[in-house]
Amino acid sequence: MNTKTRLSLFSSLLLIGLLALITTGTDLGDEPPTATAPNDMEIAHIAYTAGILDIRYAHLALAISENPDVQAFAETMIRDHTAVNEKAVALLQQLKATPQDNPTSQKLIQDAAKIRKELMALEGATFDKRYAANELAYHQFVNQTVENQFIPAVRNPQFKSLLASALRTFKVHEQHAEKLNSSLNQGEM
Repeated sequence: MNTKTRLSLFSSLLLIGLLALITTGTDLGDEPPTATAPNDMEIAHIAYTAGILDIRYAHLALAISENPDVQAFAETMIRDHTAVNEKAVALLQQLKATPQDNPTSQKLIQDAAKIRKELMALEGATFDKRYAANELAYHQFVNQTVENQFIPAVRNPQFKSLLASALRTFKVHEQHAEKLNSSLNQGEM
């Protein structure tokens, strides 16, 4: 795994870790931020931002890739991540909460711009492999972290349910990404 992929994964995991902090209570109040954690509304903004960025990567794959398998994977990412974001927004609306922009969301946007720039400079099989490798590494790490660390720590039953549902979906994504990577890297030994 190269440095750029690790940075992308780190940013994504930071998002998930921060999102897990939402579960410290039964609602999404506006607690003041501490030195180690943003408040719940900042976390909600980070989560939504990360979902949008992942959807943008998939749109980029649809625009650049000519590989039907990569395009199908990207379409799945758009559909499923949009659905998760919609569920998160619905929960925020139910709780009458408003996300707050914050430095972490802004950093995610900046990092994503760098990754998109890298991807936009690639084409053909090189693009497909880089996109697929990033998606596989992301889903492996996120799934392990959500399942083993975040879900057990969640106190808010609504959020725990949302994480568990998303994890089931993202485990399917991981399996799909494994197959896609295998297919794209066939014969490269």
